Amino acid sequence: MGGADGLAYLRGLVRGNRIRRQASFEAKADSPPVLLIHGFLGTRGSMYLLERRMVDDGFIVVSFNIGTLNVRDIRRSAFMIHRKIERILAQTPWEQIDIVGHSMGGLIGLYYAKKLGGHTRVRKLVMMGTPINGTWAALAGVATLGLWSTSSWQLLPKSRFLDELAQGPPPPGVELHSLSAARDWVVPLRRTRVPGAMATTVPLGHSSLVVHEDVYRRLAGILRPPILAP
Repeated sequence: MGGADGLAYLRGLVRGNRIRRQASFEAKADSPPVLLIHGFLGTRGSMYLLERRMVDDGFIVVSFNIGTLNVRDIRRSAFMIHRKIERILAQTPWEQIDIVGHSMGGLIGLYYAKKLGGHTRVRKLVMMGTPINGTWAALAGVATLGLWSTSSWQLLPKSRFLDELAQGPPPPGVELHSLSAARDWVVPLRRTRVPGAMATTVPLGHSSLVVHEDVYRRLAGILRPPILAP
């Protein structure tokens, strides 16, 4: 199953940033819009299967091109997300948004919520396989893209960026979730632990988090919990 999930992820990746966007932010959805943020060396296409499932289930979903393969400074990406979220909410009756970030995308979402005042705009933040404590897999990015990619260095354990992000309490009012994979060699499980977050673990790998149907069902349950009968 891991190999199939990896191939599905790569098929989405090569689609690049050519993802058809939802025509409008309709008010009929029963939960806020959901912003999807892809990870390092990813594209909007990396989240294609996840986005398609969410749209089919009635979620209002939006994603952005946040740079070629998402290699810029994580702080800059978070600031760009800040501006775009304001534009999204200006088109909807909602005052808050949910964020789902895969891998480094979760760091972008957390930095926005914690350091840029985004806690007033974020209802739920779901970090999927996010290297809160860094990942040594980033050494591959340093070796190949280190002169051009600030985020490669930021993803290393004990980087100045991660130390900065760890300072202070969790963003107030934001429901934090960590959805991690037990067989993740890119971001090992122990490096995804987020203080103050509700943790969910699945017996899968890193790319499976955005392509596997069982993970999607868990994610949908987080964003839109089932209504319990009285």
